[in-house]
Parts: sequence; structure tokens; C-alpha cells
Amino acid sequence: MSTPVIELRNVSVWYGEGDTRTEVLHNINLKIEEGEFLAIVGFTGSGKTTLVNLMTGLLKPSAGEVFYRGEPITGPSPERGIIFQNYSLLPWYSVYDNVALSVNQVYPDWPKAKRDEHIRKFIDMVSLTPATDKRPGELSGGMRQRTSIARVLATDPDLLLMDEPLGALDALTRGNLQSEILKIWSANRRTAVLITNDVDEGIFMADRIIPLEPGDRSGLGPEYRIKIDRPRDKKALNTDPHFKEVRTEILNYLVTLAEASKAERNESLELPDLKPIQPGTQSFSWLRRAS
Repeated sequence: MSTPVIELRNVSVWYGEGDTRTEVLHNINLKIEEGEFLAIVGFTGSGKTTLVNLMTGLLKPSAGEVFYRGEPITGPSPERGIIFQNYSLLPWYSVYDNVALSVNQVYPDWPKAKRDEHIRKFIDMVSLTPATDKRPGELSGGMRQRTSIARVLATDPDLLLMDEPLGALDALTRGNLQSEILKIWSANRRTAVLITNDVDEGIFMADRIIPLEPGDRSGLGPEYRIKIDRPRDKKALNTDPHFKEVRTEILNYLVTLAEASKAERNESLELPDLKPIQPGTQSFSWLRRAS
């Protein structure tokens, strides 16, 4: 059996100690295989970003271990590239310079002409050649995100991590970039992990979807295999029986979890013993005292 690209063994993450301890992730066990496109879906605040930060090496687990190709992850590495939601571009750099920043870091021994050709290749790949010399302030949100995507892809990461990279975009731009990322991913079939709160996006892009449970001590839910041939036609998905079935299953699971979490929070909330003020007596007593 081949070694997983990423493996999390009994991983938990918490902040604080004693009575102030808050556990974000609890006993996470996960294997991501070579060439797989995995989507992690969940509600805001369920720990999705914490999970992807463990894979990048930006965060260490409080308990358990995270491995990259069988070796413990001790910190960030160019082989594990991440596309953030907030673009993370240097505002005083052009599109070219932002992409060059990562290329120069990863390939310092390349001749200048080779690096220049490589940078322009990936700028063109995300259809930004006309904006090569523009700065982020002169770009739309979609163009900024495409710059961020080009910057990461130009380093040719072995593992592509995406932390809700399209969440802040309008529907049209989001749909176009979904297709663009899939097109680029299909060219070399690198291993990819998408963090998203959009179930439809996960089904369209991934081979496998795993929900992340809401609330404290989040764990992983059941996995759902996406049995839809690639390349996928987004318009055709609406009439695809498997798409409808798996979408309904995932949404029902998430809704059930959300209702259970809400009920648990309400039960644990101690309300003060309040008594109604009698009409015409004390309703405005505080106002009279203040005046």
C-alpha cells in the first residue's frame, strides 16, 4: 500500500488550559491519497482553517501527529502550496512581481530568462497577461485571486491546499475560477484539498467530500465519494441523479448536526431569573432617577 500524501493521526487542537481550554478539533484521523481531490465542507467556525493550517505546517497539533509522505510536518514548505481566501498579495508589487516572489524563492538557481518565461507562462494560464504590470489595487477581486492562484501554481507544489479561495467572489467569477482550477489541476493531477462551506462547489470539484462537524471539539463526519465522470459540466449537474442524491445526503447530514449543536447550546445556557415589571409602576424609574 502506498504512503498517503497527508495523514493525520489522532489529531486534536485546543487553546488555553484548565477551565479556559477550548478544543477546536478532536481526534481527527484522515488519509489523503496520491492524485486525490478532497473537499472538506462545514459551517463557519467549525475548524476548517485550523485543519488546513495543520497540513501546511503553519500550526502544530496539541495532540497527535501530522505526516507528509510518511514524515512528520515540522513547518511550512513550498511542496505544500496554499491559496488563501484573502489573496495575500503585496499591494506595492505588480501581478508579475507577486508571482515572481514565490518563483524566485523556490527556483533561485534558474537563469533569469528561464524564471521570466516560467512566470509569464502561469500569468497567461490564469488569463492575466494584459494585467501583468498592474498592482492589486488596480485589479478586480477575481483578478486578484487569479494572481494568487498563479503565484502558488508557479511553484509546482506537490500538494495544493485551498482555504475557501473563492468564498469572497461573485457567483459568475466563482464559477469561472472553479472551472479554471479544475482545468489546471487536471493537467498534472496533483493532490488537492479544498476547504469550503459550499456543498455544490465541493461536489463539482472533488473526488471525495468529508463534512466537518460544527461546534467545539469538531470531528470528521462520513465520507461521500463523488461518482461523476471528469471533465464535469456544471450545467449538467442539476439533472444528474448522483449529484442530487449526494447533495441531499450531505445537506441533510449538516442540517441535522447544526440542529443538534444548537439544541445542545440552548440546554447548557443558564438563563437569569427575571420577573416582569408590573405595568405603570417601575418601567421608567431608572429614567426618572437619571433626570
